[in-house]
Amino acid sequence: MNQSDYPLSEVPISARKGLLSTSAVLLGFTFFTATMWAGGSLGQAFSIGQLLWIILVGNLLLGVYAATLAYIACKSGLNSVLMGRFCFGEKGSKLSDFILGFTQIGWYAWGTATIALVLVRTTGMPEWLEIPLMVLFGFGFCVTAMVGYKGMDWLSRFAVPAMMLFILISLFTGIVDARGFAGLNQQTPTESMSVAAAITVIIGTFISGGTQATNWSRFAKTPKIAVIATLAAFFVGNGLMVLTGALGTMVYQQADIVDVLIAQGLVSIAVLMLFLNIWTTQDNTIYNFAVAGCNLLRTEKRRLVTVGGAATGTVLAIGGMYNLLIPFLVLLGTFIPPMGGVIMANFWLKHKGRYPALEFAQLPDFNRRGLAAYALGAGAAYFSPLLPPLVGVAVAAGSYAVLLRLNHATLSDNLPSIAKQ
Repeated sequence: MNQSDYPLSEVPISARKGLLSTSAVLLGFTFFTATMWAGGSLGQAFSIGQLLWIILVGNLLLGVYAATLAYIACKSGLNSVLMGRFCFGEKGSKLSDFILGFTQIGWYAWGTATIALVLVRTTGMPEWLEIPLMVLFGFGFCVTAMVGYKGMDWLSRFAVPAMMLFILISLFTGIVDARGFAGLNQQTPTESMSVAAAITVIIGTFISGGTQATNWSRFAKTPKIAVIATLAAFFVGNGLMVLTGALGTMVYQQADIVDVLIAQGLVSIAVLMLFLNIWTTQDNTIYNFAVAGCNLLRTEKRRLVTVGGAATGTVLAIGGMYNLLIPFLVLLGTFIPPMGGVIMANFWLKHKGRYPALEFAQLPDFNRRGLAAYALGAGAAYFSPLLPPLVGVAVAAGSYAVLLRLNHATLSDNLPSIAKQ
């Protein structure tokens, strides 16, 4: 735990990781229960043939978005919140810190409550144990995040292969129980959903996570490794989660892999899957919060911020606030992707594919072009009836490109004075 993981600076070349390590951590992040629930809604609305190509298209779009940010992260050694200083300014970047950090602490509360409630329900424990279990898991799951990248790497190298095996066993059992693909083809949808809405659901499941996956892709040795690992996680891994939820709903009327495994009589595997699934996402989630918190407070004390975030998430879980937070967090998923659009445009158009060293960069308090482009992208995403996350990214990037060409006093950067520096 003597590693700081560079919360306020670039990751040096000496600390970079290979393909196996980067892929394991990112896959552990995308193996997420909530994604399977999204897949369950698709399984009720489409035939198996339509479902497969919708999952393919939706996750390909998601993977390309996340991989583009991964390339920038690896080239620069910076994560999204540190890139936010170039995009929004020294003080303006605190907006992105708050939005990204608050989203993650809400999801941490949800995960902490979920594992306690499901474990009590699954094993028949008394209900009074729910709160003690929330405290146990709330602080227990942050241990690997406190260690840092190495801790999450160690966990993921064991957990990801195990979860992949459990999922494949469940999928094979489900296909057999459904009498093969012929049996799946005979099932008729019970709900209605447009193709555009289905693709939006898939992209929306993890595009906010894709925006913050730069926390680990910046550790990749080469941009090629960063892109491949991110595609493996957000195209293949997330796609597998959506497919698992969809097939579980079609065959067993259960989207969650844990419920499906129980329905298949694999109770021991279900309990182990529950722990690994939640833990590998929870430690990534609280790590995201800590990174955003460090940039917000301008502190190197990442482990202290991690514990503070875990305590906050645990209190929210115990108070039942996670039930109220989920709709707001989903709404924030609309407002997070435009940040990625501004980052892309700022990196390639203003900085020509290379950021200056953050330590010596002369940055304004507020980058008005970046903030204006983000506002336009977020507004477009909120009001768009079609693919809001992608619309937000495209409008934010396009707006930044246009504003960059305009030379107007109201758009000029508000540079700090020499005294402030």
